[in-house]
Amino acid sequence: MKKLHPVRIAALIAAVSLGAFVSSSVAAAVIAKVDGVEITDEDVSIAMEDIGATLPQQMTADQRQEYIVNYLIDLKITAKKAAADKLDQGPAYERKLAYFRDKARMQVLLDNVRDKAVTEAEIKKVYDEAAKAQGSEPEVKARHILVETEDQAKTVLRRVRGGEDFAKVASEVSRDPGSPGGDLGWFTKERMVPEFADMAFKTAPGQISEPVKSRFGWHIIKVEDRRTQTFPPLASVRDQVERFITRKAHQETIETLRKGAKIEQIEQAPVLPPLQSKP
Repeated sequence: MKKLHPVRIAALIAAVSLGAFVSSSVAAAVIAKVDGVEITDEDVSIAMEDIGATLPQQMTADQRQEYIVNYLIDLKITAKKAAADKLDQGPAYERKLAYFRDKARMQVLLDNVRDKAVTEAEIKKVYDEAAKAQGSEPEVKARHILVETEDQAKTVLRRVRGGEDFAKVASEVSRDPGSPGGDLGWFTKERMVPEFADMAFKTAPGQISEPVKSRFGWHIIKVEDRRTQTFPPLASVRDQVERFITRKAHQETIETLRKGAKIEQIEQAPVLPPLQSKP
């Protein structure tokens, strides 16, 4: 929402996994035991949500699973040692515990918000609105040759209309190094400068245009094909739609809660470096 600082809201949402804590009546499967304490597949799922994004992307699913299980084993043995040494006592531990307790509460709240927001009806509504907004747009696939003067453009035109290969001539003389062989690929009208776009879209596929001037110079355009761009089917963008609905619901929930809360931000004096004693 615009009323929240985008960095703050992005950081807050990023701190919460978008995956659900799924409750189930099926008993959790035991993966390992540490001094008799069980580590289950549900523990693995929670840990994966927590640190999975930090693992190297090249890891296979089996490697990620093995890493997480070993992480949980290390977690159990270090936690047991900390408890034995009474390190889970005192204000520092309590502050951390309070922070992670609040984070877990926030997570289950936002998971609940997501589950209520992401319905089939809402998915279809958002998809239909996006499809309607984009509509169907014509596209052309073209090549061009860019030169500096009109005389150069006329010379190029004679060459390519005389039978020389358009891509070969483009490689030789075009001043557009970003388009090898003059290839521009597929594009919609609004992606190009008006003079260029008007000429490209009125030229029939297989034809070569007259010289046209833009702020970049003089162009000769060869249109290779034409099509109508259609909005992708729901199945191919469903994940994106669900993420959009989730983020929107999360942001609206947080903004509503902030409006209902009494928030006081207290400016603190800067921390000064310690005074050094004189020699």
